[in-house]
Amino acid sequence: MTQFICREIQEKRHPSRFSIDLAFGNLHARCPGADHRRLPVLGEPQMTCKVRRRTLVLGVTATLLFTGCGGNGQSAGSGGNGLEKATIRVGAMPIPDPVSLYIAINKGFFKQEGLTVEPVAIVGGAAALPQIKNGQLDITQTNYVSTFLAVSKGEKFKLVADMYQAGPNAYNIMVPKDSPIKTVADLKGKTVLVNNFRNIATLAVTTQLKVAGLTENDVKFAEKPFPDMGNALQAGQADAAWITEPFITANQSKLGFRKIADTMTGQTEDLPIAGWMASDDWVKKNPKTLAAFQRAIAKAQELASNDRKEIEAILPKYTKIDAKTASVITLGTFPSALSANRLQKVADLMLEYKYLESPIDVKSVIATPSDG
Repeated sequence: MTQFICREIQEKRHPSRFSIDLAFGNLHARCPGADHRRLPVLGEPQMTCKVRRRTLVLGVTATLLFTGCGGNGQSAGSGGNGLEKATIRVGAMPIPDPVSLYIAINKGFFKQEGLTVEPVAIVGGAAALPQIKNGQLDITQTNYVSTFLAVSKGEKFKLVADMYQAGPNAYNIMVPKDSPIKTVADLKGKTVLVNNFRNIATLAVTTQLKVAGLTENDVKFAEKPFPDMGNALQAGQADAAWITEPFITANQSKLGFRKIADTMTGQTEDLPIAGWMASDDWVKKNPKTLAAFQRAIAKAQELASNDRKEIEAILPKYTKIDAKTASVITLGTFPSALSANRLQKVADLMLEYKYLESPIDVKSVIATPSDG
């Protein structure tokens, strides 16, 4: 029986400073700055003596034994050692908002963390909540309105990473080119398509109705996935639609749709839109897996924020748009970290429009950071 003692190996910084010694049948890894006091082998006589050491050339065996020795004495995150789950299923919509997920996959950021991510298509954050509860998804894209609404009803969800913040003309109310509707006021008595009821879509439209002197009761909302909204409007199934990119650009260029309102103005200017969410139970049971996901996503978010070409390159791979459309769509921003102050704006707006019956302190919904 051997005991491998390695309390602090800085392999990446000092790969040449390793020596493998054999003493009393104990394999001992010499690590810079480590405590090299031997631990007694079970059944070994307790004695103090000088022991002649001879260097071992171990080849593959040594490589295997080194696995798990990290620079801080913990399992190396880049190898995925110690993750509670090495493969996770993550819900995402075919829109620009979750682009960091696909960037992280394409760039190998998850792989560097020892994590395999399987994207699962969803139609909206609200629709994905049941899949989080029953374990079909580990993490999902969610809009903050749906999340805070669920939490207000007693659901145990946690926000684990930020995703997308609104920009001008990224979420518009649109109508067919020959529609008689010219302004938001003209929507009275009309049907407006949204991807999910009582989510960011309906809230955003309602803020614009208020400006026009209307309320949400003055229109009828109907659900339809974003990719299907264009054909539904063309077929006369509704009068207007709340549409995001890349479908804004696609419907403008292919069907001639017109914008009647940018819903991210006034009260909703720069509104936080979407983030990544998991169940409270999953967060507690998988802290290392979550930390690995968060590190990879943060790297991808930063890349998306600083290099639009990365977004343009990946969008055609998980959406139905082509490279030409990807190069001209309007985008919001991609924050790298959750901000309670920014997210509180969403909860307060929900309270004003009676989506919430009582205030929510969003700090309680954000997962406590873990170093994994």
